[in-house]
Amino acid sequence: MCGIFGYIGNKSAAPILIKGLKDLEYRGYDSVGLALLGNKINISKCTGTVESLKLDIEEFKTEKIGIAHTRWATHGKVTKDNAHPHQSQDGKIVVIHNGIIENEKKIRDLLIKEGFILKSETDSELIAHLISKAYKLNISPLECVQEVLKYLTGTWGLCVIFEDEDCIICARNGSSIALGLGNNENFISSDPYALSEYTDK
Repeated sequence: MCGIFGYIGNKSAAPILIKGLKDLEYRGYDSVGLALLGNKINISKCTGTVESLKLDIEEFKTEKIGIAHTRWATHGKVTKDNAHPHQSQDGKIVVIHNGIIENEKKIRDLLIKEGFILKSETDSELIAHLISKAYKLNISPLECVQEVLKYLTGTWGLCVIFEDEDCIICARNGSSIALGLGNNENFISSDPYALSEYTDK
């Protein structure tokens, strides 16, 4: 099963995300990754364990927003390209996703026809491109995600970050997403257990 962890607040996000991923390791996974929002979105991902991530936490200690994911392959092989997070073609939107998009082939064919270059075999990458298309309509991040979800069939627990927005948009349909409310900080997890040391709200 896949795992999701996210953080937005006033602390360095990277160590919190790493700890969250470790707390979700019991679910099993074959690849791992995270995205940190600073002046731009920085992504680190790989096949293997959380310890395999090539991330200098000191280098990213000022980033206060991030999302992280452990993946158990369903769409596509166990490769770095198929690991989450997935990025839009312009690099400005990043998505992590649990679940299965059942109308994936129809969406994939449409995006390829429109000239999108797909880097992975996953259904999750498609969501990033769809949100990118919606964002060009000058609507809010929340409205972008709401609009895209109208076209998806299947299940999802997802988190989205935007390069020029200080927020994380979350949505769920048939996949677990728990929000933890802290003091001037919030947490996201696919399992409430991983939030217990940070908040009981």
